[in-house]
Amino acid sequence: MGKAVVIALLLVAFGMGAGIWYAQTRGYYDPVEGPVTLTLASDTGLNLLPATDVQAIASTSSPLGFRACFAHDLTLAEVTGDLATRAHPGAAPTIAPPWFDCFDAEAIGALLASGTAQGFIAYPNVAYGVDRVVALTDDGRGWAWNELNECGRKAYDGTPVGEACPDRATYTPLTEGSL
Repeated sequence: MGKAVVIALLLVAFGMGAGIWYAQTRGYYDPVEGPVTLTLASDTGLNLLPATDVQAIASTSSPLGFRACFAHDLTLAEVTGDLATRAHPGAAPTIAPPWFDCFDAEAIGALLASGTAQGFIAYPNVAYGVDRVVALTDDGRGWAWNELNECGRKAYDGTPVGEACPDRATYTPLTEGSL
């Protein structure tokens, strides 16, 4: 009788562990079907980013679950000079599920730290309190992810957001491919 109870408990524990693993690494992520909105924000508005070979995933449970990998034909001099984009020196890529192998947050972070890649605000407030960020290299590689902006950090920790943040009641989030 005791062996049966132990075996049953182990099977339940294994099943729960497998379920949690699946939920965290696969269950809430789906490939983005259709066009992905990749832009570069500047003082004059949004500039479409000429991206090719786009692979993207998004989480169904959080706007922070977006990740994308792509190729581009811009130089960093064009991006920082001609397009007058908004640099994001504190860009910090977030870890993607292991099966989305084109997005290696640690490697992207190292490229940003070494200056080989530069981070830019791609789309401010893609979701309330969340900006889309891109990292671009001169050799034509690019990655995108969503991260909390100042409004998001304030809104989610309970601090009053202030007038610089959009009105949450009338805010409309980005719909992928709408630009």
